[in-house]
Amino acid sequence: MRVLQVASECFPLVKTGGLADVVGALPAALAPEGVAVTTMLPGYPAVMQALGEATAVHPLPGFFGGQARLLRCHAAQLDLVVLDAPHLYARPGNPYLAPGGREWEDNGTRFAALAAAGAMVARGVMGQGFDAVHAHDWQAGLTGAYLRFGPQPGVPVVFTIHNLAFQGQFPSWLFPLLGLPTDAFAMAGLEYHGGVGLLKAGLWFADRITTVSPSYATEIRTAEGGMGLDGLLRGRGGDVSGILNGIDTEEWDPATDAHLAARFSADDVGPRGQNKAALQRRFGLEERADAPLFGFVGRLAWQKGVDLILESLPWLLGSGAQLVVLGTGDAALEERCQGAAAANAGRIGTVIGFDEGLARLIYGGADSVLVPSRFEPCGLAQLCALRYGAPPLVARVGGLADTVIDANEAAVASGSGTGVQFAPVQVEMLGAAIQRMVALYRQPALWARLQGNAMRADVSWQRSAGRYAALFRELARA
Repeated sequence: MRVLQVASECFPLVKTGGLADVVGALPAALAPEGVAVTTMLPGYPAVMQALGEATAVHPLPGFFGGQARLLRCHAAQLDLVVLDAPHLYARPGNPYLAPGGREWEDNGTRFAALAAAGAMVARGVMGQGFDAVHAHDWQAGLTGAYLRFGPQPGVPVVFTIHNLAFQGQFPSWLFPLLGLPTDAFAMAGLEYHGGVGLLKAGLWFADRITTVSPSYATEIRTAEGGMGLDGLLRGRGGDVSGILNGIDTEEWDPATDAHLAARFSADDVGPRGQNKAALQRRFGLEERADAPLFGFVGRLAWQKGVDLILESLPWLLGSGAQLVVLGTGDAALEERCQGAAAANAGRIGTVIGFDEGLARLIYGGADSVLVPSRFEPCGLAQLCALRYGAPPLVARVGGLADTVIDANEAAVASGSGTGVQFAPVQVEMLGAAIQRMVALYRQPALWARLQGNAMRADVSWQRSAGRYAALFRELARA
């Protein structure tokens, strides 16, 4: 069967977070299930540069305020349809943010255009249509609305929430620019607190709603985790489910990763120590093999619990451990991370920014990766950490709870633990979890078993791809 996925980013063409990794990995994961995926993306400069030879398949004159066209090509092992609309996407840097860090004022229009074009492609404007659409996050949220109010027959839509915190809310002036009938602007539609809610529209007009872990699917249907949309999600009942994310285990493989100082595998973790030494040198830490080395990779944000990491430093440093931090985000947290490194030279290192190679060295060289998120739809950091033999220390929330088996006494006795969980998400509990992880590290035989369990955990897309394929087929039959 043929599925069109509509998304605002896709690895390796354009990436700001885990959404891109998922969108980039799903086509290859679904191919063995008999599902052929075409990915639709905006024509950002980075995407246009990667296209090579592309075929213009459909002109879109006067499309959302300018000239546009649909391009079709094969690039980065992906079948692509690109919305080439320079007036919307030919802007340097981050795809969502203007220079200075503020969102582009026309983001509502930019991503409404992506959704409208996606609906046209799904219905067959380029020739053959598609059996189903897979729309990702608020940027593709209007795809279902354009299909619902467009020509018949309809195409079923699966809408995936990657993070409910980002909802794509815009003032009511956006609605007249969308080209949708007036009755679409209603509580049973796009209207949200007097404005236009793109993510809300995605939830309302989808045939099925998925999110990226079973636990998160439960959490978002509560008042605490639903961020104002829990009532809508509860009302959808059995249409909402959680399908766990995976990672591309060929792309993420410590046995072949060129970014590592030394390659290794679950059967031979010995060379991993060379990565730890290289990581310590890179961050200016004392080069000590006996010091437990914790790593953090990700957004420096309240959601990710970065403030908790900083407040837990007395436990971490008191245990004789070291810490490396790689990320960018909230300016105050960036400053605090840099301050912690300056105050603890040789024991804490911070790099502000993002570097794919350095991130992989952290996964392949740190002894444990910290993921103390206050909420986490799925998270990819802990999956990469498992794959690279850095047993993760995670908060017991969302996808973190679904992917990491706590190395408590029973799990250790049965040989099933893969990391350490803690709850509730408070600094004292994080500190105690750090001490637990250090205690495991200081027992070499136990640590070797924990590390081996982590590396042998199934973090691939295989099981989840089967669930997506079954869902697409069910909708296509219906």
